[in-house]
Amino acid sequence: MNTKRIVITGGPGTGKSTIINELIRRGYTCLEEISRQVTKKAQEEGIDQLFLSNPLLFSELLLKGRQDQFRNAETLASEFVFLDRGIPDVVAYMDYLKNSYPQSFINRCEEAIYDTVFILKPWKAIYKSDSERYESFEQALEIHKHLVNTYQNYNYTLIDVPFDTVENRTDFILNTVNM
Repeated sequence: MNTKRIVITGGPGTGKSTIINELIRRGYTCLEEISRQVTKKAQEEGIDQLFLSNPLLFSELLLKGRQDQFRNAETLASEFVFLDRGIPDVVAYMDYLKNSYPQSFINRCEEAIYDTVFILKPWKAIYKSDSERYESFEQALEIHKHLVNTYQNYNYTLIDVPFDTVENRTDFILNTVNM
């Protein structure tokens, strides 16, 4: 089967995981965000914010996890697989932090090509911080700019998901991929 990989990306607190959960509830195949897993594991090991204390290590762990997700999507018996973030997100966040990273990060972005990328803009009305999300809303706006630039640098046409209810946003995504 030629599985289509569909990324749902956006800055922190834009509703990505909520939409992924709605897609799961509706029976669609989804691969959830792995940064929370990496963050929680580091916290269990006594590192409060691995992304802040060692952004390169954090990003390498994310990159590996997202590469695994990209490869695993092809093995799933589903026409469409929705992913909560893609490999280029790692580069966008490193650029946001103004941190350097190895050429292999760029190579991985160029090698793993997604079929469709939806982007969610920062939305103040739904934005919330929590133990894994430390960014302010203003930082979320900056991260959004880096995500847009990064995906466009890799020749993706981003599809903006309008502000609306979770159900309507999910319907928009499904209607766009012609399900």
